[in-house]
Amino acid sequence: MQIAEVPPPLEVEPSRRIFGLETEFGLHVVAPGSRPITPEEVAGHLFHSVVQWGRSSNVFLTNGSRLYIDVGAHPEYATAECDSIEDLIALDKAGERVVQDLVLEGEQRLREAGVDGQIHLYKNNTDSAGNSYGCHENYLLRRRADFAGFGRQLLPFLVTRQIVTGAGCITRTPEGAHYSFSPRADHMWEGMSSATTRSRPMINTRDEPHANAELYRRMHVIVGDSTMAQPTTLLKIGSTDLVLRLLEARVDMPDLSLAKEMQAIRDVAHDLTGAAEVELADGRRMTAVEIQQSFLDMVRSHLGDVIEPTDEVSRILDLWQRGLDAVRTQDFSTVDTELDWAIKLKLLRRYQAKLGCALDDPRLARLELAFHDVSPERGLTRRMEEQGLIRTIVSEDAIDRAKTTAPATTRAHLRGRFVREALASGRDFTVDWVHLKFTGHESRTVLLKDPFRYEDERVDMLLDTVAR
Repeated sequence: MQIAEVPPPLEVEPSRRIFGLETEFGLHVVAPGSRPITPEEVAGHLFHSVVQWGRSSNVFLTNGSRLYIDVGAHPEYATAECDSIEDLIALDKAGERVVQDLVLEGEQRLREAGVDGQIHLYKNNTDSAGNSYGCHENYLLRRRADFAGFGRQLLPFLVTRQIVTGAGCITRTPEGAHYSFSPRADHMWEGMSSATTRSRPMINTRDEPHANAELYRRMHVIVGDSTMAQPTTLLKIGSTDLVLRLLEARVDMPDLSLAKEMQAIRDVAHDLTGAAEVELADGRRMTAVEIQQSFLDMVRSHLGDVIEPTDEVSRILDLWQRGLDAVRTQDFSTVDTELDWAIKLKLLRRYQAKLGCALDDPRLARLELAFHDVSPERGLTRRMEEQGLIRTIVSEDAIDRAKTTAPATTRAHLRGRFVREALASGRDFTVDWVHLKFTGHESRTVLLKDPFRYEDERVDMLLDTVAR
């Protein structure tokens, strides 16, 4: 096996960052009167066509993204590397379309297997049995010695970020039901660790940069909710990126370390007024709104030196402030077409008034699921976008392109091109985040350790050889 020589790294502008999102989809089958069917069997029918062309249920697509079946028979889609948030939003939405395309064929194969039912894929974070599945965020950082300290500075921001970027959910307790900012908050058990399921931390510290490990490290955030509204995704990724820029620049940040992070994240989630105070490590008490406002003010104070004041940054800061003001004043009308939790709450309240029911009514539970159903026919989000009830940022054309085309300005461009041409050639190949490999008699591997590099003569030569 030959591994092509690694080229020198590109000089990367400080403002560029690689982003990625990983989404686990909830899987549910409605098949009244049919025989019992396991999630594993359903996932097998869903991924049948994928296995046919990819010879595996774990594949990379021509858009550079990864599609696979995760533990628990969850379909999972990990976006390709993006260096712009708009590209990330387009690829994230393209993932919804990709998995939904599998549903129609999966239902047909179910019928052939004697099960007449509907397959639902939900972009949410919990099921009725109390299980949680995630939406993981990835931010590429320059490698530094004190990664743990860096992460600890970020935790107060992540604990309180949910009041603007949470997906919102009906929380059911023995005492009744109430509305919470985040369905994910109750399933976090640590601030930072290398575990993912056993203890489920907010920041996963496993050192897998998928890049040159001497230069980069990956901030793997697993506390966030899956988001349906594009502006919420913009704010979730954008605000976190801006705070990371301050930390990377070693700006003197206020110490907002929390005394009890796990208690704080739950207290914040369950207090829609935003008035609940959490205890800081130094004994002070602050509300989530005050903590978030502190981070926002720090970002604003460094516009022009650490942070370039672009139009996108202005949009992020505007929505961030309006979200905090909405919680502070309890007037959600200023963000109820942009922030998931406010959009969903408005929808639920409208149906509550129409049905005259309490929040724990099963019909509202079905409505909440429909909000997260990725099907354009059975789900609500696409229709709400068409009716102007949910704002969009990227066009449908951009999303359609992102289903098959990788971002043009990152390593994903090379991977997507390789997958496309390898499939056309009929040659056996394997791909991961850093390797492109043709297998067989004359196997050759190209190692791509620079996620910012979108042109590479070694890939040109490899594909040229196959073409000849």
